[in-house]
Amino acid sequence: RVSTLTLHTHILHLPPNTHSKNMSCICALNVVAKAATTGAIKIQPGKKYADIKEAVKAGAVAGCAPFPEGVDAFGFFNGIDAREAQRYADVEITHGRISMLAALGFLVGEQVEGSSFLFDSQVTGPAIDHFQQVPGLFWGLLGAFIFTIEASRVQYAWQNPFDADKLFLLKTDYTPGDYAFDPLNLSKGKDEAWLNDMKLKEINNGRVAMVAISGMVAQELVNGLNLIPADEVLEMGKEGALVALEKQCAGAPDEAACAKAFEAAERAAVFAADKL
Repeated sequence: RVSTLTLHTHILHLPPNTHSKNMSCICALNVVAKAATTGAIKIQPGKKYADIKEAVKAGAVAGCAPFPEGVDAFGFFNGIDAREAQRYADVEITHGRISMLAALGFLVGEQVEGSSFLFDSQVTGPAIDHFQQVPGLFWGLLGAFIFTIEASRVQYAWQNPFDADKLFLLKTDYTPGDYAFDPLNLSKGKDEAWLNDMKLKEINNGRVAMVAISGMVAQELVNGLNLIPADEVLEMGKEGALVALEKQCAGAPDEAACAKAFEAAERAAVFAADKL
């Protein structure tokens, strides 16, 4: 298994050896994780890694089968500083959390579109077009909310750029992803093993969500249809039915209702054919 990379001053603290090394993982994103081992790895001030292989050898990042030496297709770890690795860990966790919310929002948004309690039933079509249809006031409120959250996050985790010797550095006593935000007290009274397991699940689910939301956006950009009706029609009627759905419903004022009606008709046709 892998766990989140954490840095405190110049010491990399790792969770106890409670996890199997055989857990499957997404190697392409595994540039900010560390194999669960016992003890701490001391990082020298200004320590740099020549590449991902050196980082894996030093124990700062873990490879996984079939890439035991790690995968770094974009060269993120070429000449990387240990403090930069700390920032990468925080960035990955943050993007994973946003992607989990986005993927859920895509699916839920398309299921409740056209509801009277949401913007007077005016929002319809694929999720990639929803935000453009909401009133300007919503844009402003959402922007203010994001600004408040990001400002608080920067104040909590990031070093003052006027005091630090380099821009974009996290505080040395900050653990990537830990903003002391637990309004439901889910972690209250839990031991370190439980916390490490939850962190592992969060980062792995975040990695899957980053891939998933990218696929969702790409699919809707290509066919201009809601996700679930398009997938259902493709499964029942293959490519020909999907093409017919796209021609009939893509860009229609009532695209969602059109797609659902087409899906119901396709399902009825498949059911009738099975009865013959």
